[in-house]
Amino acid sequence: MGKPRLMGCLILLCFLKVFSASFPHDFNKPDKVLIHENNNVVEIVQCRMCHLQFPGEKCSRGRGICTATAEEACMEGKIFKRDGSLWLSFMGCFKNCANVENIKWGTYLVNFRCCRGYDMCNEKF
Repeated sequence: MGKPRLMGCLILLCFLKVFSASFPHDFNKPDKVLIHENNNVVEIVQCRMCHLQFPGEKCSRGRGICTATAEEACMEGKIFKRDGSLWLSFMGCFKNCANVENIKWGTYLVNFRCCRGYDMCNEKF
């Protein structure tokens, strides 16, 4: 994969940050970690992180865990070729995340899935 395509992926991620969504919060579950921030209760959620993963391979770049802030959610993105085959996936913490499907990006289609329900919720989309 050439540098122009990787740079294009980064540019796409920057553009997609303009999407926003709201997430239902359930603060009564005992397995949640909550902190108080500016007199508000904020739910702490950890997300699986991988900046670059090709089909059938392990995470190539940015493998780890991130902690989503109050404005962030766990996200998994997938980029498909026009024929429907998976070309690239990525995941992590994402600000103003929204569930979107089939965004056209050149010869590719991009899907985003977001969650905040529990730790590592973006692992099994």
